[in-house]
Amino acid sequence: MEDLILVERDGPIATVVMNRPHKLNALTKPMWQGLGETIDALSADDDVRCIVVRGAGEKAFSPGNDISEFETERSNREQAIAYGHIMHTTARAFEQCRHPLVAQIHGICVGGGLEIASLCDLRICGEGSRFGAPIKNLGLVMAYPEMTPLVRLAGADVALEILLEGRIFDAREARDKRLVTRVVPDADVAREARETAQRIADGAPLVARWHKAFARRLRAGGPLSEAEYLECFDCFDTEDFRIGYRAFLAKTKPQFVGR
Repeated sequence: MEDLILVERDGPIATVVMNRPHKLNALTKPMWQGLGETIDALSADDDVRCIVVRGAGEKAFSPGNDISEFETERSNREQAIAYGHIMHTTARAFEQCRHPLVAQIHGICVGGGLEIASLCDLRICGEGSRFGAPIKNLGLVMAYPEMTPLVRLAGADVALEILLEGRIFDAREARDKRLVTRVVPDADVAREARETAQRIADGAPLVARWHKAFARRLRAGGPLSEAEYLECFDCFDTEDFRIGYRAFLAKTKPQFVGR
């Protein structure tokens, strides 16, 4: 597992690497499980301020699940339910992660790879990246937990277009469909993702967590309770707030402490 999912730390920035470059980072059941466990562990770490998710190398983020595994791991409904439970547990780990998640997308981002990228908060790709979900050609359905982030980002009609046609499309179209937030030259993807993560990490970490939680709550819909409304003002009692406004007045860079 340690070889399939790597974690690299650079101060408050953690990079999670799907590590099967010889298979373009095609996902296996152990990788899905390891990925979810890794995100859960990093989410619980208060020293982390941003998580970058990427595939090993620069040929692919991930083309999705390793089809050669289907015969032994997903050959019938019972097996598929067990496999799906692992995938969807990992999806929940991404959804519930407290820290900002940045997808660093090189090359191919298809099927399960697109699902993982869609679960990240920001998605940065290269001009040569390719996207899609041609699972109709395998006779496969995208289950509710896998389809949810696509519908949230692109809308139900565009998600259906992606699934019904099964086309592979380019980065510009992916941006038009709101599947990626930024497209840069292929050679600049790693630098752009790193600089983005650094900008996030330089901010107040409690504020980033609050903003993620607030966005999640707004997506859920329904009226806010009084307690939820009042939580918007909790930041004024934090040490980071005092650090932030005093640094602004002093024209210095704030050094936030996460308290």
